Amino acid sequence: MKNFTSVDQIENVNALVELAKSIKKNPFGNKQLGENKTIGLLFFNPSLRTRLSTQKAAQNLGMNAMVMNLNNEGWTLEFEEGAIMDGNKSEHIIEAAQVVSQYCDIIAIRSFPTLTDKEKDLAEHVINSFVKYATVPVVSLEGATEHPLQALADILTIEEQKQTARPKVVLTWAPHPKALPHAVPNSFAKMMLKADVDFVITHPKGYELNPEVTQGATIIYDQDEAFKDADFIYAKNWSSFTDYGAILSRDEKWMVTNKKMELTNNAKFMHCLPVRRNQVVADEVLDGPNSIVFEQANNRTYAAQAILTQILENAK
Repeated sequence: MKNFTSVDQIENVNALVELAKSIKKNPFGNKQLGENKTIGLLFFNPSLRTRLSTQKAAQNLGMNAMVMNLNNEGWTLEFEEGAIMDGNKSEHIIEAAQVVSQYCDIIAIRSFPTLTDKEKDLAEHVINSFVKYATVPVVSLEGATEHPLQALADILTIEEQKQTARPKVVLTWAPHPKALPHAVPNSFAKMMLKADVDFVITHPKGYELNPEVTQGATIIYDQDEAFKDADFIYAKNWSSFTDYGAILSRDEKWMVTNKKMELTNNAKFMHCLPVRRNQVVADEVLDGPNSIVFEQANNRTYAAQAILTQILENAK
């Protein structure tokens, strides 16, 4: 593995999960791998779990970590090729990516979508510009369309928590006051379609994700029906893909409650966090015994460490 910007780049999910499990048992066991190497964590958007878990993963491997919030600590970047830079952009990605590559052995980037320019978002304009011009491996810390590190933590959590060989996993849309991106549900869907699970997506009509992403998944528009006999419930909001970035519904009936969870097979509740309490999920569920959101968050470190391990080993 050279770059890691999409779940599509995972060749063997089971092997990667086993690597993450072994790392979790002995997180400092391969510390010499990253000795005298540096990762640059570049953030165009806010982060809590992603920033801290990736920094910890790098440190577990003996790496130095440098962090920049580019929106207020760096020059404003121009990403358009052939641009006449007579506006507010001070530095071009061509120079920036190559300069950072001289300081860092791996570059990790977080950049959210516009939710207005569908073509640019689907092209992963920011992250792929770094991939194009950087001379070192690039890792996505969440892009416009995917959050692959989150999805790896998710499948690791499911593998650890499952009670049956082939669990039923339901990704459910839930209401939210803001228009949110598709990155987490996209990567989760891609991961579940690679895994040995019975995967169902449920959402109101109009909230269909990119059909290229969900091909092969069962889609049910009745949340109660979808929840029946589920082993895992993963709640997440996303905006419309067809009417790009629009909020089509704030239907409170889609919030995950204990009554909804009673339809399941004593399912575990998952969410990537941060989460809007009593909007996406009721307190009773989030604070209940079947909530595994903290286990899920903890696994972010070992998912990131597994990816960094593969990249560092590939660079030997």
